[in-house]
Amino acid sequence: MVFIDFLIDFLKDPLTVLQNFLSVYDTLTYLLVAFVIFVETGLIVMPLLPGDSLLFAVGLLAASTGKLEIQILIPLLIGAALLGDNINYFVGKNFSRVVKARQRILFFKHEYLTQTEAFYEKHGGKAVIIARFVPIVRTIAPFVAGAGSMRYRKYLLFCVMGATLWVTSISLAGYFLGTNEWVKANFEKVVLGIIIVSVLPIVWHGAKAKFSGPGKH
Repeated sequence: MVFIDFLIDFLKDPLTVLQNFLSVYDTLTYLLVAFVIFVETGLIVMPLLPGDSLLFAVGLLAASTGKLEIQILIPLLIGAALLGDNINYFVGKNFSRVVKARQRILFFKHEYLTQTEAFYEKHGGKAVIIARFVPIVRTIAPFVAGAGSMRYRKYLLFCVMGATLWVTSISLAGYFLGTNEWVKANFEKVVLGIIIVSVLPIVWHGAKAKFSGPGKH
């Protein structure tokens, strides 16, 4: 019950939870954020964890509190994301039939899987990079890559590029904006803006495909 309450609070307000955790446990915060990033990317059943807002929050806290070092956070979280991705890939490669047979497992819905498969068919290898910036899709994408026909060497290349761009860009955004009072007071709006910008490529391609239609190029 305590863990569930903590998880709900974390989903609703990751910045406040991290601030409280940092004030009590200090450098153990590194392990907490690395664990969350690993779980979000590595466990297909946990697609709702706040990856974008978490990265922005730790960058903000690194700048505003001085208790976290951005030079440690970035490589640590890239490593956590890569570890999660690769575990998820091989789970997909070996257990895709079992997962596909279930309509729902914890926070995972079967429709997430079919949507991500369509996303891969549309964008190919670059989908691994694009998916990294899209909530829910980034959790399902490694699994779909493993369950599909994408060779591991090709997947790994795009995986490293995507994890590096995702962690670096969003955590540095939080770091450089972290001392801005408006940003700290409007954390949820800023994160929502990041998410909207992240999904714009998918919205654009979807609208383009819809309105172009057969024979319209």
